[in-house]
Amino acid sequence: MLKTIEKPTLLVVDDEPVNLRVLKQLLAADYQLIFAKNGEEAIRITSQRQPQLILLDIMMPGLTGFEVCRILKGRDDTRHIPVIFVTALNDEHDEAEGFEVGAVDYITKPISPPVVKARVKTHLSLVQSDELMRTRLQVVQRLGRAAEYKDNETGMHVLRMSHYSKELALAYGFSDEQAEILLHAAPMHDIGKIGISDSIMLKPGKLTDEEFAIMKTHPEIGAEILGECDSALLVIAKSVSLTHHEKWDGSGYPNGLAGEDIPIEGRICAVADVFDALTSKRPYKEPWSVEKTLAFMESQKGKHFDPALIDLLMLKLPQILEIKEKWKDED
Repeated sequence: MLKTIEKPTLLVVDDEPVNLRVLKQLLAADYQLIFAKNGEEAIRITSQRQPQLILLDIMMPGLTGFEVCRILKGRDDTRHIPVIFVTALNDEHDEAEGFEVGAVDYITKPISPPVVKARVKTHLSLVQSDELMRTRLQVVQRLGRAAEYKDNETGMHVLRMSHYSKELALAYGFSDEQAEILLHAAPMHDIGKIGISDSIMLKPGKLTDEEFAIMKTHPEIGAEILGECDSALLVIAKSVSLTHHEKWDGSGYPNGLAGEDIPIEGRICAVADVFDALTSKRPYKEPWSVEKTLAFMESQKGKHFDPALIDLLMLKLPQILEIKEKWKDED
């Protein structure tokens, strides 16, 4: 039996009982409502009940609405909850301050019922969209981690190379949004290893030519797993999976692409992946020093790697090393 979908929960904060009654009459049919008569109570209830949206008065005894909003936005457990100010203040300075402390909207009193209903519905829709995005990213991240169970690599490797990829993408000229998509797509670069047998993936010694030929099919397996879709995230993830073993001089696999025929996301992840692999300890090798790794990658400019990206790796080295330290492997 399907669970009944609960109505979204709204917290309504106002020190005037008449205002609380008006909003209750207006919204109770469509939402679960909880009420607070002052800022301190609003903060306590928000932490306990986690409403989907807060309608907050500004002029209250004790903490003002501005102060309440600032406190909520400064806490990890409540910063994601949208706040709409509902107030008699209508000066431009007041409105600007409201947005500055983190509110998403501003409704003036006396309220217009259609306006209140429309604003609440709009911002709850945005909350649901954000939640859907967070859920999708969590699924994607877990899908990326699935490949780790077939490999000698660690979860920290996936985190590091993803953040290296984002830094390189920003340096290359990606927008913040594009770089963020690559950050979340990069963990799936080796998802195709799920389709490679354990006898090959977990073999302690060197692979035979036949075994290595099978191993080299993992980019295409990954692309097949990710399939055809219209999600920008999964489109980039598929491209990364398929092209991160291509080489600038055309000697890579699976399709022998060369130069700028290799999608930029694949070229970026190739640099990030190799840098982290060389500087990390594996059951079959000790970590290379950063200096040795950079010297090797410099020698591979125009061969394995896009020359411009190696230059950017050198440029962004302080940020890269911060990431390396932040997500270092446990001993």
